[in-house]
Amino acid sequence: MNKPRYLPIGIQTFEELRTKNYIYVDKTAFVDSLVRSGKPYFLSRPRRFGKSLFLSTLRSYFEGRKDLFEGLAISKTETEWKEYPVFYFDFNVGDFTTEENFRASLGLKLDSYEKIYGVRNPNAKSPADRFSDLLKSAHEKTGLQAVVLVDEYDKPLLNAIDDQNLVDAFRKILKTFYGVLKGEDAHIQFVFITGVTRFDKVSIFSDLNNLNDISLSEKYSAICGISQEELEANFVPEIEAMAEKNGYSKEECLAELKKNYDGYHFSQDVQTDIYNPFSLLNAFADMNFGSYWFSTGTPTFLTKMMLDSDFDYKSLEEGVEVSIRTLENYRLTSSEPLPMLYQTGYVTIKDYDKEFRSFFLGVPNEEVKFGLYERLLPLYAGYTEKSDNIEVLNFIRDLRAGRVNEFMERINNIFAAAPKQTNQKQYELNCQAFVWLIFKLMGEFVLCEVQNGKGRSDAVVWQKDAIYIFEFKMDGSAKEALEQINSQNYPIAYKNDGRKIVKVGVNYSSTEKQLTEWVIE
Repeated sequence: MNKPRYLPIGIQTFEELRTKNYIYVDKTAFVDSLVRSGKPYFLSRPRRFGKSLFLSTLRSYFEGRKDLFEGLAISKTETEWKEYPVFYFDFNVGDFTTEENFRASLGLKLDSYEKIYGVRNPNAKSPADRFSDLLKSAHEKTGLQAVVLVDEYDKPLLNAIDDQNLVDAFRKILKTFYGVLKGEDAHIQFVFITGVTRFDKVSIFSDLNNLNDISLSEKYSAICGISQEELEANFVPEIEAMAEKNGYSKEECLAELKKNYDGYHFSQDVQTDIYNPFSLLNAFADMNFGSYWFSTGTPTFLTKMMLDSDFDYKSLEEGVEVSIRTLENYRLTSSEPLPMLYQTGYVTIKDYDKEFRSFFLGVPNEEVKFGLYERLLPLYAGYTEKSDNIEVLNFIRDLRAGRVNEFMERINNIFAAAPKQTNQKQYELNCQAFVWLIFKLMGEFVLCEVQNGKGRSDAVVWQKDAIYIFEFKMDGSAKEALEQINSQNYPIAYKNDGRKIVKVGVNYSSTEKQLTEWVIE
């Protein structure tokens, strides 16, 4: 009888994963490499990508938990298994609503270690002073230098991002706290810090000039997440069961998994695809190709940054070129959303130009693409984030039933109800974005293309009985739009298809802020 297999969904503790027989994708070769190569490291990865589990793995290693590593890669190379004093700071949890609460939360983390090492200096009131005393005392009492592990160092700052005064207060506290890592270097064996992004004026980047940022390192590109090789080596039963459940062959199931959850690259190596582990494990658990990672939430500041900038959302389809320096030196204080979209996992590296040392960034997979577009749709229509979702399925149902007028009226009704902006140019751009997003989201359920180049229609939608060709004009006429479809002979590409061709010319008035007319042929 086969042993049951347990998927480690939400398991972020290495000890629990190993002692309770969860499936584990062996990342301990990276642990071995890190501890033999340097001391202070920083790793940026999107949320839900396994950073916490890897940090927990480091913790168990430095605590000398040899029993937990039996049969893993590092068991073949490690012989000493020393028990170092480990200081583990997890900023995934804590009260970050006020400066006082943050200080208290940080103080509680220090309290537990002060009890272990018998430290309590009444004159050392600041978290930084207490931390400094702890590192010295731990070294003296154990004879071994300390190990410092910090999970999601930037979480307090990200939580307070809409309150600049609170961000500044947190910065001051953390600057002095992390500054201890340089001042007490003689008492430190190893440092590993994780986060989503880089905040300027926080000591880990300004004071720790020897900090090794491995976020874009080819050597460590697969340190978190699941590679194709790891997927096929560790999850054969799950792949086969999921294929059977959905009526796919094994190869078809792998292709569907790749389309939805793969496509991440974190270095110049664009041949090694990385799967989002959170989405992949949840898909196996549900035996369904659902949306998991995106449903865990999108930071408000990120969508606001996209709306407030001149960011070309359409460029995500074809790829946007950025220099390596742009990603390496980016700080959250920048108003440029693209590096932040990369760091938070909404875009990834799609290609690398060796000559010019530049990356091409784009959306990694279908889950992220449709999730992002769905999130942006009501915002570009002028609604608040709390407004009800615009149901794209209703647009699809209209076209399936041949109700083109109803389809156009549905778009127009949203324009009419949306709050009007004083900035005319921005309003026009938002309207264009809204229409583009409608068609892109329809592509999740029907065959749909949205074009932007010369000589191609704005949108084509394939239905069972008909092919719809759309052309939009601004401050022109629907007749002009229809004439363009015919003069450019857009339908010729579909003449042998056998389905009915429906041509729709549309005009949008920037002054009336609505679709003024459309012609169907």
